[in-house]
Amino acid sequence: MNIYIKYMVSQRCKMMVYEELKSLGLHHVKIDLGVVEIMEELTTEQHDQLGKNLQRSGLELLDDNKSILIEKIKNVITEMIHYNDDLPVHNFSVFLSDKLGYDYTYLASTFSEVKGITIQQYIINNRIERVKELLLYDELTLTEIAYKLHYSSVSHLSSQFRKVTGLSPSFYKTLKEKRRINLENL
Repeated sequence: MNIYIKYMVSQRCKMMVYEELKSLGLHHVKIDLGVVEIMEELTTEQHDQLGKNLQRSGLELLDDNKSILIEKIKNVITEMIHYNDDLPVHNFSVFLSDKLGYDYTYLASTFSEVKGITIQQYIINNRIERVKELLLYDELTLTEIAYKLHYSSVSHLSSQFRKVTGLSPSFYKTLKEKRRINLENL
């Protein structure tokens, strides 16, 4: 049986879900972002208790098909951008369609209807968050970041970064330096 969970986006979330399943005596087959496969069928009492326990951790059980699909889309995008070193070489729409087994038009219209933004904008926002993260680590140059995230050029990355954040990547990076210097002077 699959259980779908909203806001499950990190290893820490997976650990919390694992602990909650364990406390209820449930045995999992696998735990992925947004979905847990368990061996047993949930009783109504177990479902309610799991829902309450997860809510304390900021997670939420999903029951309706549209919400489940939206979480699947978000989790595929999050995993693709934040947890894979290689973004798909082919088109994002093809990747999502192949991964989720739905026509991209259906995925895009459902996502837009529920979230109020396009899948493409959600992907851009996630890519920019990943760029910010990599800039803060200060291990890669902007050229290396552009290559890693499959931007066509540094100028394309910079333009998209500026459009989303209102800042240039280099200015964003200097903000981090200023904060670090200020903290050292405390």
